[in-house]
Amino acid sequence: MKIAFLSPEYPHPNFGPAGGIGSSLVHLSQGLVQLGHPVSILIYGQKKDAVFTENGITFYAIKNIKVKGLSLYLTQKKVSRLINRLYDEDKIAILEAPDWTGFTSRLNIKCPLVLRLHGSDTYFCHLEERPVKPRNKYHEKRAFKKAAGIISVSAFTGKLTNQLFNTNREITVIPNGLDLNAFSQSALTSDAKTILYFGTLIRKKGMLELPFIFNKIIALLPDATLVLIGSDSSDIKTGSASTWSLMQPLFSESAAARVSYLGKVAYDDMKAHIEKAAVCVFPTFAEALPVSWIEAMAMKKAIVASNVGWATEMITDGENGFLVHPTDHLKFANRIVQLLLDTDQTAAFGSAARITAEEQYDREKVAALSVSYYQQIIDTAAI
Repeated sequence: MKIAFLSPEYPHPNFGPAGGIGSSLVHLSQGLVQLGHPVSILIYGQKKDAVFTENGITFYAIKNIKVKGLSLYLTQKKVSRLINRLYDEDKIAILEAPDWTGFTSRLNIKCPLVLRLHGSDTYFCHLEERPVKPRNKYHEKRAFKKAAGIISVSAFTGKLTNQLFNTNREITVIPNGLDLNAFSQSALTSDAKTILYFGTLIRKKGMLELPFIFNKIIALLPDATLVLIGSDSSDIKTGSASTWSLMQPLFSESAAARVSYLGKVAYDDMKAHIEKAAVCVFPTFAEALPVSWIEAMAMKKAIVASNVGWATEMITDGENGFLVHPTDHLKFANRIVQLLLDTDQTAAFGSAARITAEEQYDREKVAALSVSYYQQIIDTAAI
């Protein structure tokens, strides 16, 4: 099956910065190639138009058309023309795109379109309890309603999206996948008192809760260490250009001395950083199905994470991790301390987490489920 993906991001040196959508697309596309399916990836918002093939994937960089007031519309027209040309040339049979900002809302294309819900702006604004831009909600709802099929990375995200758009669309849940061979534990020994967070430093991921949590940990375990890895970001609530700058004054003096912020680390180097950690923490308020959690689980790491929404689909509290609300600083801290002091429980959680990753998030399994769904959509469109 010839499968195309339309995306605003992809983690590759030829393109700009990428986040969760790009990371999940890497694993899905590589899984599809391993199964023998030709893959094309169309990335809009690039500095120039370009085409190249690498590792069995054909990439199309698309430069946005910039005309005041018409940029989005004209770029959508340009993308539609490219997709239709590829379809007419029998290079693609189906297209998948993410729901973010509803870019596909005005595409006029010949091939079936599947929308994968990674979390729209409407979705994240709802979880963060802040207003969504009317334009974004309009395009996201329009894209959602017109897609031939809908995949959601979590049941929670699919259900909430239906509620927010006042629809009742049938949604198939297919989680994000991971190359489990690339994220497997080696002989390296973890630091028994190292706590790791990796991901963007941003309010919605609980970064303004983490200092208070770590302050309580240091009061109990003065030799604990917190390592932060990820890009800094601006804060939409305060207007600050740096979430890290907002975090620093929240640490106690003793806690601040035990914090290391490494900034953004190359993806290929992340495995070593995860492996060194005793516990991985994710006190987030807003996700869909985070790849970072899967990476930690695959590496047999004990996790203490948020208990919001999607979390119970990934972690069973007390079996393969702990789930705590991010604002319950004391309980969150106590769960981390419990794991740092009880290496047997930490190891048991890690082993159970790896089993969960193998059962649910292996990228070839995820790719196979996706292909089966694509075929259903193609068959339905042909009737």
